[in-house]
Amino acid sequence: MQGTKNLTQGPIRRQLFNLALPIMGTSFIQMAYSITDMAWVGRLGSEAVAAIGAVGILTWMTNSISQLNKVGSEVSVGQSVGACNEEDARSYSSHNLTIALIISLCWGLLLFVFAHPVIGVYKLEAPIADLAVKYLRIVATAFPFIFLSAAFTGIYYAAGLSKIPFYISGSGLIINMILDPLFIFVFDMGTTGAAWTTWLSQATVCALFIYQLKCRNKLLGGFSFFVKLRKHYSMRILQLGLPVAILNTLFAIINLFMARTASTYGGHIGLMTLTAGGQVEAIAWNTSQGFSMALSAFVAQNYAARENSRVLEAYHTTLKMTTLFGILCTLLFVFYGSEVFSLIVPQREAYEAGGIFLRIDGYSMLFMMLEITMQGLFYGTGRTVPPAIISITFNTLRIPMAIIFSSMGLGVAGVWWAISISSMVKGIVSFAWFRVLQKKILR
Repeated sequence: MQGTKNLTQGPIRRQLFNLALPIMGTSFIQMAYSITDMAWVGRLGSEAVAAIGAVGILTWMTNSISQLNKVGSEVSVGQSVGACNEEDARSYSSHNLTIALIISLCWGLLLFVFAHPVIGVYKLEAPIADLAVKYLRIVATAFPFIFLSAAFTGIYYAAGLSKIPFYISGSGLIINMILDPLFIFVFDMGTTGAAWTTWLSQATVCALFIYQLKCRNKLLGGFSFFVKLRKHYSMRILQLGLPVAILNTLFAIINLFMARTASTYGGHIGLMTLTAGGQVEAIAWNTSQGFSMALSAFVAQNYAARENSRVLEAYHTTLKMTTLFGILCTLLFVFYGSEVFSLIVPQREAYEAGGIFLRIDGYSMLFMMLEITMQGLFYGTGRTVPPAIISITFNTLRIPMAIIFSSMGLGVAGVWWAISISSMVKGIVSFAWFRVLQKKILR
């Protein structure tokens, strides 16, 4: 197919690395948007970090919803490429972009209009809540750029071309890094300046994707970005992407309530620790997610081509790599958590609290890697429901666990233990579930 890469032939390990490294780079770049904002805003104080951290959970929810079309693109377009059906690949690409635009406009409008009551969930002090509302309303208008870029990224991953999203996302990050100190300090715009730099960088990324597809490389022979939706393609995309979107969105909603619990027991320092600590944890999460997405794209093509031996070999190779990285992350977080956290927020009270979070969370790193690796394997075979059930079930249990642990005298650390223990269980159950279904899936 025009412009795509065939993953059903050739050395498996090299193909996985060639796919995974740019995906990991792209994930780190997307993570770096928030970390860059927090690192600069951290110089304004823990209150400012708490404000953008509150919105960060909503941005996470936004990215979670956009997974509907990112995963929808990866699997539907990837399996069409593997089956050598170029017409379906183009149609799925167009439908994913159209659905992404519709959802993003509705979601962005909802958060813009109801910004005050949404931020009110955190029970923050009035000055911090006002900063968060202003930040949220600005970034909400950039949601169409975020959703479309996610769908574009999924299409390129499905085609085996993971370097292009990396370069494009990297360009957006460079703009963000240059403009952040200018808008925040030189123009004296504070957290509002951080919001506008994010808006401009996301708009640039979306524009570069459009330019790449329309002017540089007509992938799949070219396709319309927006079309009249047809039931067959739309239902298949929803079938593939909706469980993943629900999984990640509920995860974000649960984290919203976890943030409120952290705020209740630890004040704005507790909220700041959860949100900023989540950004540090994302170093591990995005690395394993990169391998998971590469595995998903690889499996999608090979599963459609009935190359099951290649599917299993790719799975075992990925599992070895993520296991090794999980061990390294555990050592880093457990023994050097405070030092790592201080790179984002240099305030002593903040990085000492963050060190406790990372130490407790560090015990679950290996299990988190296992869960995310299994997600990639399930997604590539078109089975997006099992990971959704596992994640929704055990993430939901975090809320009562956090309340029980915190009320038992652990305080805000009870929230951190609820997160860590649930991650351990998710990894174990994900692995066991696939082992039970392995013969049926790869017969």
